[in-house]
Amino acid sequence: MNALPVRLTVDEAWRRWREESSPLAREWLVVHYASLVKFVAGRLAAGLPRQVDTGDLASAGVFGLMGAIERYDPSHGAKFETYAIPRIRGAILDSLRSLDWVPRSVRSRTKSIESAINALEHELGRSPSDEEIAARLEIPVDELQSWLADAAAGAVGPLDHVVADSQPAPTHGGVQHPDDPGAIVADADMRRVVRGEVGRLPERERTVMLLYYDEGLTLSEIGEVLGVTESRVSQIHSKAVLMLRTRLRAADVA
Repeated sequence: MNALPVRLTVDEAWRRWREESSPLAREWLVVHYASLVKFVAGRLAAGLPRQVDTGDLASAGVFGLMGAIERYDPSHGAKFETYAIPRIRGAILDSLRSLDWVPRSVRSRTKSIESAINALEHELGRSPSDEEIAARLEIPVDELQSWLADAAAGAVGPLDHVVADSQPAPTHGGVQHPDDPGAIVADADMRRVVRGEVGRLPERERTVMLLYYDEGLTLSEIGEVLGVTESRVSQIHSKAVLMLRTRLRAADVA
């Protein structure tokens, strides 16, 4: 974004935007909070195919940021970052859904994995291993891992929104719930269920989820911690997400 001709403080920019609807003030606010867009876009881009341009995600996120600036009401008591991040994320997710870039074959295989996980959990009374899932699908384990890598492309969705909203943004403070009472109740209930299910995941999958969502590590950094490749972390993350989605659907909360 080009340098702006007049320098404002954040407070001054907010005052001029609220009192005068100054386009310059809004542009200053967009520049100031641009790191929020970069942060959310980077998080959502992790594990997506290379053909998904992070720049395109950020562009969609800017529209979410602009909408948040236009609608933000400080009298409700929420910090702007609290209000803006879910809306930035929502704009990016809407953009991803509209692209429909996940091939049908990938969607079909992902559903097959979910069905296998669901059946095996009922039969075994525990989370199935990769070997057990592969056997149910009648494919080699390495092919299952390839399917899981592809499934990462479709793993961005409502579940990721709920889990990820609890983790802090690096520049502008903590991420909290939106200040709408109905959203607070719904998100709190969903979060409680998700957190409980994360705790029931196998140790490897649970560790990846906690490092990614709670500690804010990238897939590459998690790979270094676990001593595996980034692509392997992506597969583990995909399996964990599919397990959680299966359980949430069974509990009728997803």
